[in-house]
Amino acid sequence: MRITASEHLGKPALQLLVLVSSLTLALTLGWPSTHAEAQPASAAAATENALCTREALLQIKAGGNAVDAAVAAAFVAGVTSPSSSGIGGGGFAMVWLASEQKPVLLDFREVAPQRVDAARLEERPLPNAERGRLIGVPGEVKGLFELHQRYGKRSWADVVGGAVHAAEKGFPVNPHLAKTLASARELAGLDPGLDAVFFAKGHAAAAGALARNPKLAATLRRIAAEGPPAFYAGEVAADLVASAASVQGALTLDELQAYRPIERTPVHVRWEGYDVYTMPPPSAGGLMLAQVLGLFSSAELKKLGLERGAYQHLIAEGMRGAIADRMRYVGDPAFTRIDFAALTSKERMAARRRRIALDLTHAVPRFALPEHGTHHLVTADALGNFVSLTTTVNRAFGAKISGNSGVVLNDQLDDFTELEDVKPLGITENPNRPRPGARPTSSMTPTIVTKNGSVVLALGGSGGPTISTNVTQLLLARLVFGKTPQQAVSAPRFYIPTRGNSYILLEKGAPKALVEDLESRGEIVGTMPFTGSAVQMIAVENGRKLAASDPRKHGKAEVR
Repeated sequence: MRITASEHLGKPALQLLVLVSSLTLALTLGWPSTHAEAQPASAAAATENALCTREALLQIKAGGNAVDAAVAAAFVAGVTSPSSSGIGGGGFAMVWLASEQKPVLLDFREVAPQRVDAARLEERPLPNAERGRLIGVPGEVKGLFELHQRYGKRSWADVVGGAVHAAEKGFPVNPHLAKTLASARELAGLDPGLDAVFFAKGHAAAAGALARNPKLAATLRRIAAEGPPAFYAGEVAADLVASAASVQGALTLDELQAYRPIERTPVHVRWEGYDVYTMPPPSAGGLMLAQVLGLFSSAELKKLGLERGAYQHLIAEGMRGAIADRMRYVGDPAFTRIDFAALTSKERMAARRRRIALDLTHAVPRFALPEHGTHHLVTADALGNFVSLTTTVNRAFGAKISGNSGVVLNDQLDDFTELEDVKPLGITENPNRPRPGARPTSSMTPTIVTKNGSVVLALGGSGGPTISTNVTQLLLARLVFGKTPQQAVSAPRFYIPTRGNSYILLEKGAPKALVEDLESRGEIVGTMPFTGSAVQMIAVENGRKLAASDPRKHGKAEVR
């Protein structure tokens, strides 16, 4: 395995041909999910909400490309999935530019304000009255705008228009959002804006109910007409600052105007004939994926069997090593020196592999990774351009405040790590500590895999710390075991917990034989207490695109 850095890219000339011929198959495997495939040169989208998928494909049908589709879908996601994403947050986007056979990666993650109270963040959880201390400077609007300006084809107003329409005319509450509203009872009465949209007469909106957000529609209409200045300056910016201040946030107008997305060099792993492009710091997702690939060969994993205890144990051991490395070494590269090549070197991985045994489990000291909700989407166009994009406001509805602008502000500073959480690893200088201007470490892992210069797989996930473990498992399910995208996203998964006494968590209904097998190898097995993690995937097989949306969040995939 060799890990290199891809080059920075110029702006390519992207063109698009649309082939209208679609076939949608429902392969449930016990889940109400969508799998789609079509003939060569087709467009595809997989997102966590049917309206986002529809908007992405409408953009392509109207002459747009995969970037137009992804940007439009991300804006719609902020309207229809506001518990997970929105323009008050940020994210990462990995783009494959077919004309240049190269990836480009844009980081538009939130940053800590200059007046971030680092001492107070060591005392989390904070009371609701102080939740504004967790608000970072949002990067979503500038990030999506820069992505569109560089590589999109349609007008900015046309790309944002679908989100304006959804917010103004209304959208059906999907089952995942309804479940979030029903379970987050503390939301009701916390913010008048959220109450007006989702808690009419004090009751959480049910699945299928039509929700409208006229305040957000007005803000989006301004953004569609004026671009980022409509968000980062003027009336909307003043409202964001006032909203944050009302809950002791430190956001300022100067910081909003000064925010800039960053183009980063993707992590590049050559493995078994594939080129895997994934996330560098400030995400730790790519570190886990690169290290697991560096530990095992395809032949070794295939011999063990995908759903066998031995396979899951070995992969879990590799993930534990990556989690420990994350806590020891990973932070914002602008503040923390990270020798990624050394952390993933062939020699280091060989030494770690010698310590991994089929009958022994290495416990990772208990520490907390407090990431939460996100929304992931994947788009592809007829010329072979792909986008894998993850967007987030962190916990459910972020800081749970929306103001007169209708914008739900993030609580992304909760992703900074407390010193007490890393001390069990012998750490005295926390690499992911809160600092003015720093971007907190993430697990987001948008990933694109190519072979011979063409994309064969694009995927990513949502769900906080489960993202990197999920993306790693599903990439292997596809590349090693040949699972279809729908089989991969629907199959049971495991997770390495960061709290409690268990070493590995399985989804409900795991076979007793699997549990006993894992226990015989020293694993302490528990059950996942959550279902809000999901993976979206588009694969290319024999020239055909295959798309799948994870049933856990009731998304939709479509090819046409």
